[in-house]
Amino acid sequence: MVIMNEKIRASEVKLTGLRGEDLGIVTRDEALAKARELKVDLVCTSLMSSPPPCKLVAKGQAKQQADQEKRGEKVKDQPSKVKELRLTPHIEEHDYDTKLRQAAKLLGSGNGVQLVVRLQGSKEGPKAKELLERMVKDLAENGKKQSGIQVSGKQAAVQVLPL
Repeated sequence: MVIMNEKIRASEVKLTGLRGEDLGIVTRDEALAKARELKVDLVCTSLMSSPPPCKLVAKGQAKQQADQEKRGEKVKDQPSKVKELRLTPHIEEHDYDTKLRQAAKLLGSGNGVQLVVRLQGSKEGPKAKELLERMVKDLAENGKKQSGIQVSGKQAAVQVLPL
């Protein structure tokens, strides 16, 4: 929350100008008058010291900055999702490149990727494992393998998390 203008309760404040210049310790009323004169907001930057440091900021900029920080924190609080990408053991080179780009994009946006290769016959296991190892190696700059490659009856899978 931003404390600004009339909400500042201290009798004296340490004032900083628009360009960061130190204007010294002035009364709250003087600081508010200066803010009105320049058509800017007076924003308190910390309540931990006495007198509290305040600065002159362009109208609406302080509120906008606080909203941006809030949005940024909200994004960080959200747990990253794990998206699944399905492949086949007999994938064409162009399709492989497309899946690789999709996986890199997902990892770049902060999501994990579960790479799954569907197996039809019992002989496809080693080929699927080889494909997943190649995919993990190609994604090394975007993410790291969370677990080993699991080959079970009908599929082979590996999870890659963003760096």
